[in-house]
Amino acid sequence: MTTRRILATSGGFLATDRWGVLTPGAMLLEALRLTGAERPRVCLVMTASGDDASYLARSYAALGALGCDVDHLALFTMPNREPEEVLARSDLVWVGGGSVANLLALWRLHGVDHAMRAAWERGTILAGVSAGSICWHVGGPTDSFGPTLRLVTDGLALLPYGNGVHYDSEAQRRPLLQRVVGDGLLPTSYATDDRVGILYEDTEPTRVLADIDVDGVDGPAAYRIERVGGEVVETRLPVGPISS
Repeated sequence: MTTRRILATSGGFLATDRWGVLTPGAMLLEALRLTGAERPRVCLVMTASGDDASYLARSYAALGALGCDVDHLALFTMPNREPEEVLARSDLVWVGGGSVANLLALWRLHGVDHAMRAAWERGTILAGVSAGSICWHVGGPTDSFGPTLRLVTDGLALLPYGNGVHYDSEAQRRPLLQRVVGDGLLPTSYATDDRVGILYEDTEPTRVLADIDVDGVDGPAAYRIERVGGEVVETRLPVGPISS
């Protein structure tokens, strides 16, 4: 039976000592390993940044250096591929950051939402950072509309949770996510500090991963935010297996 996997992160690529050069972090390396492919076929989807050419080129170079077969799906100014075709033959899809609101609108316009679901059902690993994390969930706080964060609730909902990203580095995110969960605007939600991600198998969160070595007690982590007895409870989830 096929295990459906999603890696939702606030990281993925790391800067190097060369200007503009990226290298895959440990989370992305683990996602590549989980494909089981000797030479993984990776599809980059940078819709959230308007298919930014520099972002795309740096990601191509980083993955190509590992011996991956890299392709991409662009939607500007018209789709460069049929979404169903390019996603169906990918072992891993990596979705970059930017505007999740714009991403969701364009994906639905061009049928990428259905193609993503079909690829996931077949066993393609879906992964991404920031907007590329929120999109798989019901929704979450976003700066898509301006510097004051607002809520999106029209995510693909492959995962039946809300999602928070950059939880430790952007001051508005933690209080807003806690408030919207408390108000019932989002269901139980999972959040990640920078450089941290959550691996979901089918729809269950199974492991917290990190791009770098972190302190298990005080370092970056993931979090579960839920309503318990009318109160909002935040549970810290350190790097490692997630206990039920």
